[in-house]
Order: sequence, then C-alpha cells, then structure tokens
Amino acid sequence: MFKQGYVMRHLCISIALLSLLILSVNSYSQDTPTALEGPYLGQKPPGLTPKLFAPNPSKEYRDWGGYFTPDMQEYYVTRRYHQSGESSKVAFKLDGNRWYESEVAWGGSISPDGQTMYSRNRYRERTDNGWSDPKSLGPLFEDFRIMRLTASAKGTFVFDEVGSNGDGILRYSRLLDGKREAPKPFGEQINTGKWTAHPFIAPDESYIIWDSEREGGFGDSDMYISFRQQDGSWGAAINFGDKINTEGEDGGGYVTPDGKYLFYCRRCTPPNFEIMWVDAKFIEALRPK
Repeated sequence: MFKQGYVMRHLCISIALLSLLILSVNSYSQDTPTALEGPYLGQKPPGLTPKLFAPNPSKEYRDWGGYFTPDMQEYYVTRRYHQSGESSKVAFKLDGNRWYESEVAWGGSISPDGQTMYSRNRYRERTDNGWSDPKSLGPLFEDFRIMRLTASAKGTFVFDEVGSNGDGILRYSRLLDGKREAPKPFGEQINTGKWTAHPFIAPDESYIIWDSEREGGFGDSDMYISFRQQDGSWGAAINFGDKINTEGEDGGGYVTPDGKYLFYCRRCTPPNFEIMWVDAKFIEALRPK
C-alpha cells in the first residue's frame, strides 16, 4: 500500500501534466449562473476555527487548489471527478452580485497585480479577452518538476521541485535589476524533512507558507511558516499548530489577496479533498516578538 503522501504527490504531478496537454486551448466554456451571491462565493466568513469552504452537496466531484484574483472578482479552482478520476479547471466570475461558473483551459496561482497566472513552468498574461496563450518561464526553469510557483510583488518566484523519489525542496528566484537570477534552494530552516512543497510567498515577502513532512509534525504533512528577519534571512519554521494541522495531510496553504483568510487543503488525498479556510489573523500571532 502506498502511503497517502505518495498518492498526493503523484496526483499533483498528474494534474499538472494534464494542464500541459490542454495548453493550446484558450477559450472559456459558456458561463453558467450559480446560486452563489456576494463575496467569497457567498460563503459566511470563518473565525479562528477552520471551516469548509463552499461545501459541495454533489458526490460527483471535489474542488481543491483555489485562487482568487486580487480584485476578488474571479476564483479559479481544480475539480476532480470521483468516477472517472479526471480533473478540470473551473473559473467562477462575479458579475453584479452573482457568481457565474465556467470550465476553462488553465488555472494556477496569480501574481499580486493580477496580470499573470502561473502553472508549473508556464505562465499566462492577462489580456482584454481573458488570458494569453501559455508561455515558458524560460530555460532557467525548464528542468524543474514544479507543482506550485507563486510570485511576490517584487517578482520573486518561490516554487517546489519534486525529486525522482517523491521528495521535494523549495527554491527561489529573484528579479535583480530587471534580470531573472538562476533558482537557488532555500536553507535548512525551510528545506528540512522528507516532503517540502506547495509554497506561498506573501506579496511583500514578509513570510513564506509551505507544507512538509518533518519530525514533530501532527500528521502525514503539516503546514509551516517562516518569517523574514530584519537582516533579510528566513526564520525558523513554525508549525501552524493542531487547530490547522491534523493527523492526515494538510497543505497547499495560501492567503487571499485581501490578506483576510488562509485557504488550504485538508485530507489532500482523492477522493476526500476539502478546501478549508480560516481567519488569517492567527498568522501574526505566530510571528516571533
């Protein structure tokens, strides 16, 4: 039997490969009105106790890995269908007070200015009609097996590199005088443990969130945070604690562009994906005084 973490990793890679197979598609399916109205897909915001985001009454699929655009008017998510095991990308768009749903060719993390969408080592740029055709990040990134790449407002990339044995590390690449530097691995504060993946860098680069299997954790994978120090280095990894992390797999953490909520995946093994959200105020409480 494979352990759940192994299944999750290979599922993430399979979904990423599926995205590559449909890169040439650049059109939306017809927008379908939903019953969802108001901010955050009409969901009542959580407090400091995590709750399920947009509970799905259908037994046919589960959603995971969602991202809002900075204006909070669009939401992109990966949808996995139980019976077929196939995945698709779905977009929700807010028009007036109602959300409209459509199947799209691409999804991924979105830059703080909302102009770029990243998936693996490809990106799309915002256009008047939606998004451009996919483009390569360039030769500096072609040889990395990337599951998630996020960008800061300064243009710093933070991404995971999946090893051949299923392990992973995090790397970063800065824009220096307008020129992209070769990716470098983070230090042991972050790259410790068997599984290190799904990084999110704050727009102002004040912290990084990721998930990892390491000693002292609560389950198969836990979420951690490292705060930027005054000298520019990264502080020790801090576990999000047992209110967030469980005995299973918790990961894919990301803070909404308005800075209010942490979204993440709980039970990140098919078919039991759950998108959770929680008030992001707890993050500041973790910052060393």
